[in-house]
Amino acid sequence: AGNKLNEERKRLAEIEEHLAGKDFATLEQKALEEWGLTGLLHDIDMELTEGNMNTHSKLGADLARELGVNEAVVHAILCHNEAHGVPRETNLDKALFCVDPLTGLITTAALVRPDKKLAGLEAKSVIKKFKQKGFAAGVNRQQITQCSEIGIEFDQFIELGLEAMKGIAADLGL
Repeated sequence: AGNKLNEERKRLAEIEEHLAGKDFATLEQKALEEWGLTGLLHDIDMELTEGNMNTHSKLGADLARELGVNEAVVHAILCHNEAHGVPRETNLDKALFCVDPLTGLITTAALVRPDKKLAGLEAKSVIKKFKQKGFAAGVNRQQITQCSEIGIEFDQFIELGLEAMKGIAADLGL
């Protein structure tokens, strides 16, 4: 389980760094590192909370704070779980919230392919799967569509996420 969590963290960090670099070009290197760190830490407590959404991300935010992580990252970790009612205020908060389920959708779309790889997967296929409510039914589609809150259109967001994941496909085993 720990290895899978590490893979998920790598995926999210790569996507967030990709989004930050492409769409928020004014971000400095420090901000890019902050986005990557958020991706790495956002689910740091999943094993400890055993997936309990009432405690997930509260414990993660506390752990991040103890590690000396800045409050912007701590806030993004806390507000990515809607169960706590913490408003998403920054692009970092909003990006983490909508990227989190996107990685699951893309992974599932790759795993149903005969080769189980990202290489041949196209954004239009992911979008088609997105529209099939029974496909990856646990993925919160509404959450993904909130990419518009960070100024990225849905189709472009899917493409960015897919390309970022393809960039680390070997690490993901996909």
